[in-house]
Amino acid sequence: MEALDFVMGLTNDPPVDPRDLADRWNGAGLGFGASATEDDLADVRAFLGQWAAVVDAPGEERRVELLNGLLADVAAYPRITNHDGSGWHLHYRDDDVPLARTIRAVTVVAAAQHLTEHGMHRLGRCARTDCRRAFADLTRGGRQRYCTRACANRDAVRRHRARQRS
Repeated sequence: MEALDFVMGLTNDPPVDPRDLADRWNGAGLGFGASATEDDLADVRAFLGQWAAVVDAPGEERRVELLNGLLADVAAYPRITNHDGSGWHLHYRDDDVPLARTIRAVTVVAAAQHLTEHGMHRLGRCARTDCRRAFADLTRGGRQRYCTRACANRDAVRRHRARQRS
């Protein structure tokens, strides 16, 4: 779920420079000492456009089509690795690939796993009309409509005040 939170954070607030990208990746606990280049930044920004299309897909069939395209682009054969000395773990990518490719692989595989296990509808945009931030629905019931509780509360207050005026 950290990978989904990470990609949603980038979608809503894109990285401003390579250092920001690397710091956010490392800070999310998804990497260890990664660094980013200008090429990584450009690749991630292009990917975020593709990711936004997945979030905004008009239905399950289109979302699956877009995700399958992204999976085909990033997934490699599964392999066991201890590339960073943290212990043996499974990767769906080669070692020593650029950070942008790692971000693509980790986030797309995480999204595919989450959506196939919990429902293709679990990506969306905040229902608050003046927000529209992207979110991954990680709730138990799968009915999330707002990016945060703060947005849900603000919208409830707005609706309440509108009812009071009328």
